[in-house]
Amino acid sequence: MAEPLIFLDPDSPLNLQGQIRQKLVEGILGGAFPPGSRLPSSRGLADQLGVARNTVALAYERLAADGLVESRARSGIFVSTHALEGRVGHMGRSKPSAAQEARWAGVIRRTTPEADIFRVPPEWQRHPYPFIDGHFDASLYPTAQWREASRLAQGSRIVEQEGATGGDSDDPELIEQIRTKMLPRRGITAGADEILITSGEQNALYLLTRLLVDGNTTVAVEEPGNPRLRQLLALAGARLLHQPLDGNGLRLDGDLPRADVIFVTPSHQVPTAVTMDQARRTALLGLARRSGALVVENDFETEHNFLGHPHPALRGMDREGRVVYVSGLPRMLSPGLRLGFLVAPPAVIREARRLRRLVVGRPSLMTQRTAALFLSLGHYDAATARLHRVLGRRWDALRQALNHYYRDSEITLPTRGGTSLWVRAPDDLPVTRLVAAAARRGILVEPDTPYYGTAPGSRNFFRMGVTSLPEERIRDGVRELHRLVRELRGDQVQTLANDHPHRLDGTSMARLLPGAVIQYRTFYGDPCTIELHADGRMSGRAGYADEDRDEGRWWLEGDLYCRQWSRWGYGETSRLEVTLEDRQIRWWRPGGHLVDAAEIDIPPDNLAP
Repeated sequence: MAEPLIFLDPDSPLNLQGQIRQKLVEGILGGAFPPGSRLPSSRGLADQLGVARNTVALAYERLAADGLVESRARSGIFVSTHALEGRVGHMGRSKPSAAQEARWAGVIRRTTPEADIFRVPPEWQRHPYPFIDGHFDASLYPTAQWREASRLAQGSRIVEQEGATGGDSDDPELIEQIRTKMLPRRGITAGADEILITSGEQNALYLLTRLLVDGNTTVAVEEPGNPRLRQLLALAGARLLHQPLDGNGLRLDGDLPRADVIFVTPSHQVPTAVTMDQARRTALLGLARRSGALVVENDFETEHNFLGHPHPALRGMDREGRVVYVSGLPRMLSPGLRLGFLVAPPAVIREARRLRRLVVGRPSLMTQRTAALFLSLGHYDAATARLHRVLGRRWDALRQALNHYYRDSEITLPTRGGTSLWVRAPDDLPVTRLVAAAARRGILVEPDTPYYGTAPGSRNFFRMGVTSLPEERIRDGVRELHRLVRELRGDQVQTLANDHPHRLDGTSMARLLPGAVIQYRTFYGDPCTIELHADGRMSGRAGYADEDRDEGRWWLEGDLYCRQWSRWGYGETSRLEVTLEDRQIRWWRPGGHLVDAAEIDIPPDNLAP
C-alpha cells in the first residue's frame, strides 16, 4: 500500500474535510505539490486516509472553487497552474550564517527571558493518566450548545457592525451578559464602562503590568505563584516581593505593607488551590486601604468550592475602587477559546483599551457575539452547573485515591475545592526525578519548580489536576503513581522486619483493640477518628465537623488485623500486620511495606495484665 500523502490529526479541532483541505493548501503553497502536479484521486486519497470518498471529494470541490486545483476530464485532479500566481517564488530556507546571527543579536534592544514553566506535551491526551490542570478532556465541552451559539452569531451580521463601533469597542451584548450574568455570581456590580474584553488571562495581565507597573513600583506576588506573571513583571522592571502563603492564602505579614500593587488569586490559589477565607479577604482590603496599595485579583479559574460556600470576590467587597478584577470564560466552553475580561474603574478601562488597540487589537467580534449568545441562551449556566458537579466528583475521587494509596505525606496547605491538589513528594525522592519517571509511565503531573520565584530550599511538591481525565481513571492513575514512588524509593521504604520487637500477634490484638479509639489525619489534612467496638463494628468520622462518616467491621485472622468499610477504602477488605509502640499504631502489608500510622487510645482495662 502506498504511503499516505497527508496525515490526519485525531486531536485537531477541524473536521476531516477541513483537515484535508488544510493539509493540501499547505502542500500547494509550500511547494510540496508544484503547479501542474497530479494529486491522488478522491477514491485513492480516501482509501489512504481511511475516510469516506465524499469527504475528500468535497474538500477537492472547495479547493477548486478557490482556484488551487482543477479537474481534467479523464485525467484526474491537478494543482492549478495558476495556484502560485502573484507569489514570490519559493527558494527554500537556508540556515542563517554566524555573521547574520551576530548582526541581529546586536540590534535587538530588548530580549524576553524564557519562562520557567512546565511544558505540557502536545499529545497529552494520549497519556492514560494526564493529571494536568487547566487542560480539558473532550467530555467536558458543550459542543452542541457552542455550535448553536456560533451559528446564530454568524447570522447576526455582527461583523458588519465593526465600522459602526469605531474599531475598538467590544460587543455590547457580551458586555451586558458579563455584567448581568457572570459578575453577580461573584458579588460584583459594574457598569458597561468598567468592563474590557481581552484575549484571555495573559493578555489581561499584560495590559495591567504595562499600565500599573514600572521600575519604581514594588509589586507583591504569591510564593509559590504564577510564573508567567512574574515574567511580565520582570519585563516591566518591577521590584518583586515574593509573599509566602499559609492555609488561608496570601499572608499579610512581612514587607507586604510596602507593596504598591498586590497580585493575588484568592478563590483558588495557583498552584496550591488554597482558598482565602472571608476574614483574610477583609484584612487584605484593610491593609491596602492603609498602605495605599492597589490590588489585582485574578479569578480566571472561578471558584469551585466543594466543601463549603464560595466567598465573594475581592472586587465585590471593595468600596474604594482599589481592586482590578481579572476573569474570563472557561476554556472548556470551546477548544482554543481565549476570552477574558477586566473589571476596573473607567479611567483604567480607557487606558487599557488604548493599549489593547496598539498590541493585539480587539478580540474577534464574531467570537464575542458567540459567547454573548451562549450566555443569553442559558447554556453558560447549564454548562457551569454540570462542570461543577463533574469536577466535584473528580476532585473527591482524587482526594480519596491519594488517601487510600499515597500515605507517604499529607497536604500541608488544605483546600476546600478547586480542580487540583498540591502534593508533597517524599523527602528522599526529588520531584523532578519523580515527574520525569511518571511521564514515562503515562502519568503526567506538574513539578513545583516553575511556581517559585526564590531559591527552592526544601520544597518538593507536585500538582495534580482533574480537568483532563475522567473520574473512572483517577484511582488507577494514583495507584500507578504509588507503585512508581515505591519503586523509585527502593530501600527508603519502611518494611516490617521479621523480628520487629513491637509486632502484635492475634492474642495481643484480641486483648488490646476492642474499644480502642484511633486518631490520625487524612492525606488531605482533615482529622479522622475511628472507634473499634468490642462487637466487631467499626465507626469512623472525618472532617472538622465530622461531616464525613462511615461504618464498617474489623476482625482477626490469625495474626492479621482485618477491616472493611462500607465506603471508605473503596469498601475493600484489608488484611494487615500491626505494630504498637507507646501510643503509635502502624499497619503493614504482610511481609511488605508500611501502609499507615496513627495514634491509638486503648481502654485502661485492656492494658491490665
